[in-house]
Amino acid sequence: MIKRDHVDRRAVLILIGLCVLWGIQQVFVKIAMEGVSPLFQAGLRSVGSALLLAGWARLQGVRLIGSDGAWKPGLVVGALFALEFVGIFLGAARTTAARAVLFIYTAPIAIAVFAHFLLPKERLVGWQVAGMGAAFLGVAAAFWDGASASDPTAMLGDALCLGAAFMWAAATMVIRKTRLANISAIRTLFFQLVVTAALLLPLSYMAGEPGITKLTPAILFSLVYQTAIVGFVSYLAWFWMVAVYPSARLAAFTFLTPLVGAAAGWAWLGDPLRPAFGAAIALVCIGIWLVNRRPAAA
Repeated sequence: MIKRDHVDRRAVLILIGLCVLWGIQQVFVKIAMEGVSPLFQAGLRSVGSALLLAGWARLQGVRLIGSDGAWKPGLVVGALFALEFVGIFLGAARTTAARAVLFIYTAPIAIAVFAHFLLPKERLVGWQVAGMGAAFLGVAAAFWDGASASDPTAMLGDALCLGAAFMWAAATMVIRKTRLANISAIRTLFFQLVVTAALLLPLSYMAGEPGITKLTPAILFSLVYQTAIVGFVSYLAWFWMVAVYPSARLAAFTFLTPLVGAAAGWAWLGDPLRPAFGAAIALVCIGIWLVNRRPAAA
């Protein structure tokens, strides 16, 4: 597998597409929650995505469970992936959407910090640190009004969302530091989906979730979108990129996701847009440019 030391044009286009898919996903998750419990929804999506991935692996001739021992770090990444979803879904239920987004999207910063210390070739320089800060400030500006409304009961939700961000960062580092970086992205994703389904569905049952309470065409479409487009297509592309491109530079682009989600919520659900939204987009774009800026040749 050829490693890249920068994010090229093809990667930029893929990353922007992924941010759009993930941002729109926030709308579909809200729609599906009207008839499907949160943890059950995440587990069900993982089952469906794993089945699609298994079919794709068969077509590609990829053996999912090999004898190279990759299943060991695969189990670790799968557990981190499952914990990330637990934090996101349970945290979002206990705090405001704006606060949840802010805490979840500390993940790119955590990824950059971890990469700086754990991956010698990905150490950050001054302008990249400034870029990460600018991008996070952009997200904060977009949701500032909602985030400023403090609620003592939201502290647990905030902590869960922050924990989810660290699970995301930790999973990225496990992929980069173990043999998962040198195997097919199909196998890496399969480990995560299977472990996530195996953990979340029993957890949903133990939590007393009712599961599926209502099915409408909109809810069914939402589940199909999350399973086929997000859980299968987008995650497969993301884990391939994580193995090939520098972690911090990839992570900087994900700051676009909550902005896309806010715009999608405004367009489809009637959610209000904050007055600082235009400035937020500018800050995020500047941050992404700084993080991915290449030094001039000597």
